[in-house]
Amino acid sequence: MAGTRVVGVDACKKGWVGVADDLKAYFGTTIAELVEAAEVDGAPAVVGVDIPIGLPSAGSRQADVLARRVVGRRASSVFATPVREALLAITHAEASALNVQATGTGISQQAFALRRKILEVDAWLSSARCAVIEVHPEVCFATMAGRPLSHPKSTWAGGEERRRLLASVGLGLTGDIGPAGEFAAVDDVLDAAAVAWTARRYAEGRAVAYPDPPEVLGDGPPAAIWA
Repeated sequence: MAGTRVVGVDACKKGWVGVADDLKAYFGTTIAELVEAAEVDGAPAVVGVDIPIGLPSAGSRQADVLARRVVGRRASSVFATPVREALLAITHAEASALNVQATGTGISQQAFALRRKILEVDAWLSSARCAVIEVHPEVCFATMAGRPLSHPKSTWAGGEERRRLLASVGLGLTGDIGPAGEFAAVDDVLDAAAVAWTARRYAEGRAVAYPDPPEVLGDGPPAAIWA
């Protein structure tokens, strides 16, 4: 049974990093492994994941279009979700050509690099033991701040901006956070904490969906980015 904790999850180079709203951090080589590690400390009611959930068969997802508007100058951080056929391609060139056929546009190298993680979450969803929602950290931070953030997350100023916002909502991580701090980059940990903030809002019935209601697509669950 799901409990009252929530967990925010972000993809990182070596796997997945998670932060719960009780400030415990987790790492897993797969998303299933990460969530199982979090369940040891209490089954989560909601898991928020920074990865597309609900794949289009043609055209653009409204979730991506609306999220780019919310983050303003950080719009480049929200990539257009490829169609499933493109995600199954072997090379970026093949994937981009398939996406052009289905949507009229190619796919970014960032989206292609994440294809395995997108498909991993897609396959894992049916076995999840709690609610799972799609969350984008930059949408979270813009919502916390009431405006798009001023600096990229990879810069010192951007990191400090995000740390201050997380501390203001009770998610200021300090000290040793175990394997999560060893295997994930700093910005990935901060992003996971931001996702946990939205997961908590969702659990409390206060989160906002982009779009609202979520968009029904031809392949997979309805698509929305929550904040």
